[in-house]
Amino acid sequence: MIGDQVAELLGAKVAGVTALGTGSGGTGAYRVALLSGENVFAKAYPGDAPGFLAAEARGLRWLREADGVAVPEVLGETEDLLVTTWITPGRATPSGAEELGRQLATLHARGAQSFGAPWDGYIGALSMSNAESDEWPSFYAERRVLPYLRAAVDRKALDLSQAADIERVCERIEELAGPPELPARLHGDLWAGNVQWDVRGRGWLIDPAAHGGHRETDLAMLALFAPPQLETILTAYDEVHPLEDGWRERAGLHQLHPLLVHAALFGGSYGAQAVGAARQYL
Repeated sequence: MIGDQVAELLGAKVAGVTALGTGSGGTGAYRVALLSGENVFAKAYPGDAPGFLAAEARGLRWLREADGVAVPEVLGETEDLLVTTWITPGRATPSGAEELGRQLATLHARGAQSFGAPWDGYIGALSMSNAESDEWPSFYAERRVLPYLRAAVDRKALDLSQAADIERVCERIEELAGPPELPARLHGDLWAGNVQWDVRGRGWLIDPAAHGGHRETDLAMLALFAPPQLETILTAYDEVHPLEDGWRERAGLHQLHPLLVHAALFGGSYGAQAVGAARQYL
């Protein structure tokens, strides 16, 4: 079935399909070998969330337009299938990590027209509003923290008193946000699993939740779910696009979003981690 769909979408003959596992939203991942000798990557979406793969495809194209970091090319898409270039897996190297840090800095510096994006997206299996704003603090509180806080409470990953602490941080977001920043072009879901290292040790960004945001958000998520060579990446980044003083102390603020997303999706200890991150700022 997947082979037939890819063949029709690309207008190419398929030699074989290898299932690679299941990802967010129940998506199936596949390596598809073409008769020409090339491999492509296919992601099949079995659900009914509107625009799930379209948002990912648009984010990939938007990141590639910046010409700052390695991002797979979108070769074709339908409502339930996305096909991109294949990245042959490898391992991180120090030189590859340095390159990724420099390129990530360049990507962020390319900027965005606003905080948010002209399209709504998804973070994992959860919908994500990208309604645009001219300033970051309220955008972050209203679009990135509070919706997932409510979802995490509904899942009973944290209680109302714990939620109140996070709400208090949102009320103080203007004073906690640090120096104003122009909108950066963000990957938006930049944890270790979304950095694919190739056989040359080069890091590629995959599975984005792309939007205009605060550049410290991508870096804070990298630190939360860290890839190999994290400090090498951050040092190289700072050499190209120096970070504002206190950015490490603000990391917990930026980590509220991914922690609450995880609490809403998986429960467990993520709710307590989010509360712990928030209480640093009370």
